[in-house]
Amino acid sequence: MISRSARYRPILFEHGGDILASREMQFEHIFMQHGTTSCYTHSVNVACMSLWLAERLRIRVDRRSMVRGALLHDFFLYDWHDSDPSHRLHGFRHPGWALRNAERTFHLNRIERNVIHRHMFPLTPIPPRFREGLLVCLADKLCAISETVSQNKLLRRLGIVHG
Repeated sequence: MISRSARYRPILFEHGGDILASREMQFEHIFMQHGTTSCYTHSVNVACMSLWLAERLRIRVDRRSMVRGALLHDFFLYDWHDSDPSHRLHGFRHPGWALRNAERTFHLNRIERNVIHRHMFPLTPIPPRFREGLLVCLADKLCAISETVSQNKLLRRLGIVHG
């Protein structure tokens, strides 16, 4: 059986190949996000999980916008584990930093901007406006739990884990 991550990989490259190949995104390999999962791997996992959720729940989405928003949702480009005072309240502030970095590097549409800026709901009070954002928000939480608590067991079981 082909894993879902292999199944979704062509979709990721079709819609986000420029993002995945960018110097800035490659930089994310060195930053740890959850447990032993890098920011890069986490972002790819979230994109795959978002596609899987949309398919499984039969929700029509703009795949391009959802994939690009998922890949860029944590595009803050720093190690949030460092004791740097500017990293305080990371959970609340990083969506804004990710959005600013993404806008400087890529052309974004309104769905992609909303996905990036609102993915931390309900920690941040304003929910995503589009279904693509809701799916990325849910996928982000599921991936974070799997990467942190169960060492990717959930993602492996679903065949979504990357790397």
